[in-house]
Amino acid sequence: MLNRLREVRNAREWSQARLIHEIEKYARQHTLDVGSTASLRVYVSEWENAKRSISERYAQILRPVLGVTDEELFGRHAPAAPPPAVGGYDELISRIDSARSVSLTMVKTFMDQTELLRTVDRQMGAASLVDQMTGHLATLEDALTFAVLPETRRPVALALAGAATLAAWQALDAGGVERAWRHYELGKRAAQEADEPMYLAHATAEQAYVLNDAGRPEMAVQLVREAQRLGGDQMSPRLQAWLYAAEAELCAKAGMPDDCRRALDRADAVLPTGSEARDPDMLSIFLNRGHLARWRGNALALLGDDDALGSLYTALDEADPTFVRATSGLRCDLAQAHLARDEHAQAQEHMQQARLLANRTGSVRYRRRVEQLMQRL
Repeated sequence: MLNRLREVRNAREWSQARLIHEIEKYARQHTLDVGSTASLRVYVSEWENAKRSISERYAQILRPVLGVTDEELFGRHAPAAPPPAVGGYDELISRIDSARSVSLTMVKTFMDQTELLRTVDRQMGAASLVDQMTGHLATLEDALTFAVLPETRRPVALALAGAATLAAWQALDAGGVERAWRHYELGKRAAQEADEPMYLAHATAEQAYVLNDAGRPEMAVQLVREAQRLGGDQMSPRLQAWLYAAEAELCAKAGMPDDCRRALDRADAVLPTGSEARDPDMLSIFLNRGHLARWRGNALALLGDDDALGSLYTALDEADPTFVRATSGLRCDLAQAHLARDEHAQAQEHMQQARLLANRTGSVRYRRRVEQLMQRL
């Protein structure tokens, strides 16, 4: 069976030896039996040269090790559900009755699971969560499919909107660009079903980053501004500030310095005071003055502004140690700011730190950014 193992491995800048090490490490942590190191060398070589099929036993290890789905590993879609039995009313009514019994307590359980996945992702990266996230989304989608009345559908749709947007950001970080786009579309549909403008605005704005990473920064700016329109006057101040900060970053990447600075000023004007970072109305949003300083520094570094370094070092001093992946991005920002000043030694030091953190969290997105910065040395 053809597979994309070599392509996925190279995206993570792993040698075959590194992949084998990670397979063995995962197997030890989960008490799984795998072949000897010598056997795995043969397996990996034969897998990548289409001389041996990857069995489901090893696919279950490769998915979390590499942070990919079966579709991304094998180029295949999930198997279609079997056709329903002729008639089938009894089974349909059974599933509708089950969905009807989904209580607010159960919806809270869904949201608690999303929160747990968000916390693990923030500290350890998304790669190892790919199977859990896929299963979580499938459960929520199934519950929404068979929910009938609005009082049941809306809470489930809200839980799905939050989970799908998180899954999309994880996919983007792991290099699964198409998966990220599809999850954002799912999150937007769910937010519309739930009649939650804040969730719709957030999913739309994050989707703009997919466009930017794909080389369409001007279109990304248009989409993040559309997100602001969708949120309208129903957004919390912290989400408003987050959207302006996202606009500033994307404007900087699109070469729009005046728009960037205006958006930064707007973010600063609406952001609530105090050290609290989390938005109680939008649990996926973390933003306080320290976070905004990092965002300001990032945008100014992209513009080559000398003021970037001060904001970035302030953000580094105040960084929450649990935001491991975000710190990798901050180190990339510092490297970029030093490169703009031709301070190559300092830039290289931050690149090395960024690479270590990106490797720790399995972030393909930040590894790529480090490589782009390295080419400027």
